[in-house]
Amino acid sequence: MELHETLAQQAFIARQKRRRRMVTICRILLLFILLALWEICARFDIINDFIFSSPSRIILCFLSMVKDGSIFLHTGVTIMETLVSFFLVVTIGLLGAILLWSSKSLSDILEPYLVMLNSLPKSALAPILIVWLGNNIKTIIVAAVSVAVFGAIMTLHNGFSRTDPDQIKLIYSLGGKRKDVLTKVLLPGSIPLIISNMKVNVGLCLVGVIIGEFLAANKGLGYLIIYGSQVFKMDMVVMSIVILCIVSAVLYQGITFLEKRMKR
Repeated sequence: MELHETLAQQAFIARQKRRRRMVTICRILLLFILLALWEICARFDIINDFIFSSPSRIILCFLSMVKDGSIFLHTGVTIMETLVSFFLVVTIGLLGAILLWSSKSLSDILEPYLVMLNSLPKSALAPILIVWLGNNIKTIIVAAVSVAVFGAIMTLHNGFSRTDPDQIKLIYSLGGKRKDVLTKVLLPGSIPLIISNMKVNVGLCLVGVIIGEFLAANKGLGYLIIYGSQVFKMDMVVMSIVILCIVSAVLYQGITFLEKRMKR
């Protein structure tokens, strides 16, 4: 019986590995097919390569900016601003959610304001932030934080509110205090929620940084997109968007790697 179960498990694992390999191969093939179709359409004038660019033109633009090092400056600035704003969002979101959890009255008072601020289009705040803070990196980081922080507080607070009440009662019955509930039940039990919230917030922070760079920057990928569109350098615009896609994927995979380490 045990031998049969072992063979069945091995067959199941083998099937899962084959499926993962097949999915990976299909993803790569789909990407190459789309790039090839894009290049062919541009070469044979099915689409206007001046407006829509093409993979070959994007590569040439990228190599030219690699030679003068400018692409590394712009990409590095965007990544730095995203990481700083992401750290602030995680910290403020966690502290804000803990504060609301610790006081039911405060939660009831602030909840409608958080909902209102979370639903407000953050691009509307950017011109005001420029007037308040000036045309600098602080404006970009604050704009990025404003995109994600209110949703982070609400999501974490809702998750904290659904903590198993029996576990909380057990802590109190053993003589524990509110801080014991926080450190021994609430935070450890909410780690999957926190990680999931981080996955969402890292993308939102990148979006917020790009919004800020559209209006208040002289470097960064958002600046390249605006500058390229103004002078009709669409190769630069599309190249910047492609780099943004890669950066967002890398940041997301970084959080996924952290999640796997936490599970282990």
